Amino acid sequence: MRRVVVTGLGAITPLGVGVRPTWRRLITGESGIITVSDLEPRDRWRDLTSTVAGLVPKGSISTNSWRPTDWIDGAEQRRMSLFTQYAIAAAEMALADAGWKPSSQEDLDTTGVCLGSGIGNLEELYNTSVAYEKDGYKKVSPLFVPKILINLAAGHISMKYGFRGPNHAATTACTTGAHSIGDASRFIAFGDADVMVAGGAESCIHPLTFAGFGRSRSLSTVFNHDPASSCRPFDKDRAGFVVSEGAAVVVLEELEHAKARGAQILAELKGYGCSGDAHHMTAPREDGSGAFLAMKRALMNATIKPAEVDYINAHATGTQVGDAAEVAAIRSLMLGEEGVDHETKITVSSTKGALGHLLGAAGAIEAVFSVLAIAENILPPTLNLHSPNVGAQFNFVPLQAQGKEVKVAMSNSFGFGGTNASLVFSELD
Repeated sequence: MRRVVVTGLGAITPLGVGVRPTWRRLITGESGIITVSDLEPRDRWRDLTSTVAGLVPKGSISTNSWRPTDWIDGAEQRRMSLFTQYAIAAAEMALADAGWKPSSQEDLDTTGVCLGSGIGNLEELYNTSVAYEKDGYKKVSPLFVPKILINLAAGHISMKYGFRGPNHAATTACTTGAHSIGDASRFIAFGDADVMVAGGAESCIHPLTFAGFGRSRSLSTVFNHDPASSCRPFDKDRAGFVVSEGAAVVVLEELEHAKARGAQILAELKGYGCSGDAHHMTAPREDGSGAFLAMKRALMNATIKPAEVDYINAHATGTQVGDAAEVAAIRSLMLGEEGVDHETKITVSSTKGALGHLLGAAGAIEAVFSVLAIAENILPPTLNLHSPNVGAQFNFVPLQAQGKEVKVAMSNSFGFGGTNASLVFSELD
């Protein structure tokens, strides 16, 4: 089986445009979660139970703000939904970081894209539905379908660069980003590609999103007055997740291909595991058995023992049941056969305390953070964690980043429908 390494990173998040600004602000304990109540038109946000979100900074606020013209010309902007625009920009960053600019037909034919979204373009669906109901057929744009298809983000990246390798899009709710990266690694491992652009993108900051998740009682509602405190993974006062937007992309490459061109190698993607809960539409099994299977399979694929895992970037979104179930799964895995001898040695954090939940992009940005934890030997903190009550005494990296040698990191992602994925990254040996 061919080995797969990470050679480039790109990201657009509520903490900024770019991997470095995002990582710097994450490590220093800053939050990208704000209120949506001030967004115009204000009346569209009335009657919502949750009014906090992780928004990509826009305009000329700083050099780390989103300006679409920095990445896409006006004509192309009109043809793309916002999640696709984010994906295009994150892919450009990752390819530049990897130094991969193929021009030969052979290289273009062996470079592919695997990038999806959880919800995609809800704004277009809503606006077109309203226009059609009011004025009929002629008010439906010919771009309507291309702008709502999840796979068009991958398609636009492929078309922009001429990549003719696998062109694939996962849409598995909040597991999308992790599945995209894992699936892409297997395309390389099995010889379908030498290089893959992989990740996730999301932009569904819309009142319907808040209403839908709110009606299912999934969202954080008790800290609307204090947005930065609203996402509280593992904490006793956790009360739901915070919807966010953004995109993250990694460039994956076959090891010998990367070495031959002298590419930087940030980490190796050693393992990928998937599972299903077979339990409930929105809630995990309370014992975390589905999550346990995904992690176990990822470590088996990586031929790495639980005791060798230095850091776990948890899916933990700040829900009562979800966080506790994941901790139960981690505890079973890490304290089992060939695991650590005491739970205080298990190191876990959730970066959603700073960013919120990027839905279809969550697994991708958390994979980026796992790679950076290895590259820089820094553990990103779990913000707003003052009183853990999830039934374990792990090192949850509360409130502040910690320095630690990280040779192996695991990233978890779980989604509605009971879909689970885990990725295992390591130093290159």
